[in-house]
Amino acid sequence: MSDTPDPALPERRRGSGARMVYELLRDEILDMVLPPGAPIDEIQQAERLSISRTPIREALVRLAGEGLVTMLPNRSTVVSTIDFANLNAFFDALTLMYRVTTRAAAESHTPADMDRIRARQRAFAAAVAAGDAARMIVCNRDFHAAIAEAGRNPYYAQLFARLLDEGRRILRLYYYPGFEPRLPHPYIVEHEAIIAAIEARDVALCDRLAREHADQIVRQIQDMIAHDRRQHPDL
Repeated sequence: MSDTPDPALPERRRGSGARMVYELLRDEILDMVLPPGAPIDEIQQAERLSISRTPIREALVRLAGEGLVTMLPNRSTVVSTIDFANLNAFFDALTLMYRVTTRAAAESHTPADMDRIRARQRAFAAAVAAGDAARMIVCNRDFHAAIAEAGRNPYYAQLFARLLDEGRRILRLYYYPGFEPRLPHPYIVEHEAIIAAIEARDVALCDRLAREHADQIVRQIQDMIAHDRRQHPDL
């Protein structure tokens, strides 16, 4: 394999450092460039990025801590699989964290938090207007992560981010062409209602709106999985 860096990689990713490697591999995992079960070879990654194996290893350890890769006893590493057997438990946890983090944001947000949340909402709306479903998935995740951060509970924020990332992988795995962004998009409307409730510090309303919004997300994932199974009944 050539030692020449991949010209398709952004310039900022040709430098050194575990953070750079972590961000690159994380994006590739969440965007399904590296699908579940795909091997991640340290030597190949080091050659691809023109970097030593030490930061590769450090990045993989961090990704393993987030559940995105699995480090096997033989020192090989693979992208973690999606636990479909426990999908209902995942949905329950996701719904709970939507509710908990939105309630916490209503109680603890600052004006700067609201600015960040609105900025994430604008990015989501722009993705909808552009018809970019893949970008919508990312921006929806970032919107809710910003709400979690406004709740001032790092444990909630960390757990919710992990659940949101797993949902992002599932959506990317089962995205199908028949799903088309539309205006007015229901998620934009729901997001705006959630923002207003957080700003008003209406905890009870935040809880209800977050639960309803989570239900929409869960139904979307379930519909996509059902669609895929109808298209591929032998899998």
